[in-house]
Amino acid sequence: MAEVEKGRKPSEESTDDSEEEDSEEEPKLKYERLANGVTEILQKDAASCMTVHDKFLALGTHFGKVFLLDIQGNLTQKFEISPVKINQISLDESGEHMGICSEDGKVQVFGLYTREGFHENFDCPVKVVALHPRFSSSNYKQFVTGGNKLLLYEKNWLNRWKTSTLHEGEGTITNVQWRANLIAWANNMGVKIYDISTKQRITNVLRDNVSLRPDMYPCSLCWKDNSTLIIGWGSSIKICVVKERGHTELRDLPSRYVEIVSAFETEFFISGLAPLADQLVTLYFVKENSDHMEEEFRARPCLDIIQPLPEGYEEISSDALTVRNFQENECRDYRLEHSQGESLYYIISPKDIVVAKERDQDDHIDWLLDKKKYEEALMAAEISFKNIKRHEVQKIGMAYINHLVEKGDYDTAARKCQKVLGKNMELWENEVYRFKTIGQLKAISQYLPRGDLRLRPAIYEMILHEFLKSDYEGFATLIREWPGELYNNMTIVQAVTDHLKKDPMNSTLLTTLAELYTYDQRYDRALEIYLRLRHKDVYQLIHKHDLFSSIEDKIVLLMDFDKEKAVDMLLDNEDKISIDRVVEELRNRPELLHIYLHKLFKRDHHKGQRYHERQIGLYAEYDRPNLLPFLRDSIHCPLEKALEICQERNFVEETVFLLSRMGNCRRALQMIMEELEDVDKAIEFAKEQDDAELWEDLISYSIDKPPFITGLLNNIGTHVDPILLIHRIKEGMEIPNLRDSLVKILQDYNLQILLREGCKKILVADSLSLLQKMHRTQMRGVRVDDMAQNFSVVVFHCRHMFHKECLPSPGTIPGVQFCNICSAKRRGPGSGIMEMKK
Repeated sequence: MAEVEKGRKPSEESTDDSEEEDSEEEPKLKYERLANGVTEILQKDAASCMTVHDKFLALGTHFGKVFLLDIQGNLTQKFEISPVKINQISLDESGEHMGICSEDGKVQVFGLYTREGFHENFDCPVKVVALHPRFSSSNYKQFVTGGNKLLLYEKNWLNRWKTSTLHEGEGTITNVQWRANLIAWANNMGVKIYDISTKQRITNVLRDNVSLRPDMYPCSLCWKDNSTLIIGWGSSIKICVVKERGHTELRDLPSRYVEIVSAFETEFFISGLAPLADQLVTLYFVKENSDHMEEEFRARPCLDIIQPLPEGYEEISSDALTVRNFQENECRDYRLEHSQGESLYYIISPKDIVVAKERDQDDHIDWLLDKKKYEEALMAAEISFKNIKRHEVQKIGMAYINHLVEKGDYDTAARKCQKVLGKNMELWENEVYRFKTIGQLKAISQYLPRGDLRLRPAIYEMILHEFLKSDYEGFATLIREWPGELYNNMTIVQAVTDHLKKDPMNSTLLTTLAELYTYDQRYDRALEIYLRLRHKDVYQLIHKHDLFSSIEDKIVLLMDFDKEKAVDMLLDNEDKISIDRVVEELRNRPELLHIYLHKLFKRDHHKGQRYHERQIGLYAEYDRPNLLPFLRDSIHCPLEKALEICQERNFVEETVFLLSRMGNCRRALQMIMEELEDVDKAIEFAKEQDDAELWEDLISYSIDKPPFITGLLNNIGTHVDPILLIHRIKEGMEIPNLRDSLVKILQDYNLQILLREGCKKILVADSLSLLQKMHRTQMRGVRVDDMAQNFSVVVFHCRHMFHKECLPSPGTIPGVQFCNICSAKRRGPGSGIMEMKK
């Protein structure tokens, strides 16, 4: 089949080509010219009618011949029927029987595979013939013919044909369509429907535009299903639905009626109709007047897909077709036939037959490619082809990539390579070299394969060299992102080393070189670079590759870089780098040594005990706030050395603590009072030591200092008798807030009295409760099982039992006997006896 040129309707043509290109939508149908045997037939003859079956085509001509064709247009059989035009051909559903009528009145109905048949010659032209859809069945041997009347032929039980007239008197019958039990026909007045099962005519749909000649603008009929008839006449379309009447409506009316569910006018004349799902395929004849010519000229026929609405329609698509000799054709010269099984639509004209079919996914992709919509085409191809036609997807994808490269969108083109090239390493390498030729290796670098499938190492090395020439940051990014196995590591190391000769302090190149050394397991070199750069990854490198032996002589560098991280790492790996080794390395950096030993002491007060003496001076020099906590917590610190250092530096608080710890509390108190002049701290110190001599010293020192006296009056009430202090205050001394202090002393004394009374009550209550409990316990009976013999048994309240004869002589207290067992431990309640005699 050959493709058919198509375009827009003449009334829609625009002088603005760019606007037309931008607004063009994808067509719904594609067209091919029915060729092969059909071409030869129509060169010598002209098509007058055609009927379509799912299996074959039947073509009638103006010279009275009928040709059977396959769906490709190849001739399979020929019938010489009449010397004049074949008006109509009818086939049953099975495709086994054919009905033919001609302009000279001949009617033939016969089996294509049997000898049975009907032959009749009428004295007037027979315009239409229609077989019962199930004509092949013996129960449905029926057909109708139409000329100036509509005749029904039925074969009776004697195998003879019986004829009956269904309708006459309204002019020539021009079209008949039979579906199930319903026969629809058109004459000059309108369209009728006949129910063959009830033998009733159920409707009459009148023709709208009576000004048009029915022979020039014939009626088009088609059944959408067994109950929906579509009528097209002139520029009018009606959709009719046959419905059943309710039992209450019947009376003398037919059991069925027709409802027109949609009716609308079109802009052109209708030559044919066919259903397409819930839409409608319409063949239009377009006729326009020329301003430059006196006579009318005829434009190309149009095939439209429309969506019927209750009072109008929506146009879905419209194609104007270039059929052969279209300039010479009238509306009546076109017919539209369709094959329901294949959704094929045949446009029949005297010298040409065009086949329209719904566009499939391949057509959709071709259209997208033609419109340079490569992205959509690629997505559609992937959905359609999947893995069955991977080469087709790649073909489309390569066209898309070429298009992107041509318009300079190199990044998008490179990104699409991932999807398009897939696992085809040959195509990948070709694309890499193409991007190199156009100077865009950087664009494709980030999309190269780097997983299980990979290119030759030379490809990756070529790209890395390209980055080294002009983009150190991009080079570093690739080294981080690409696995080291993609390229020859030593080759790239040498290239980086060469560039460092020109720029030896370039941090980006140095960092990248360290990463390359790491890939190559040359960790010592990588560590040197990281330490020189003070790079954050140095600690991760040490931990990951256990490089502690390599950093023993680099501890100072590590701590200069990040003291906290370095110390934590050293302490966490004490088994790999000993404390002594760290101290030795830091001996010349006391400020760093202090940080290390301080954190060590925080973790464990005993591990670094040999260095506690050294730490006293380190704390005093670099961290005095933590000196006193260290002196308190350390039990390995030499107190004399600490006292010496603190006294040298005049650290009063620390000296006070050391003096008190060494037993010289009076000297410590003296320093608090004289050096610090802090009565509260002095009082607190005296409370901690709880020494009467210290209180005496404190009172003696404070007696001539009113602020100190006030402090003492406010605080010593619970530790020392305030009278001792008050008696020693000189007459006439002015003491700040004396009244408040005395009130507080009295309140404290009153509180003490209340506490003592409360405690006394609690003690008495508890003693009474316990006495009552003991009394109840001792008054309870005691079970004695050993009473078989007539002798006395002694039972103590402690539950020990003795034969009276076995007890030793009574003690020194007359009338009181104690349990020997309990008396050996302690003598107390419960050791008295009860005597039981059998």
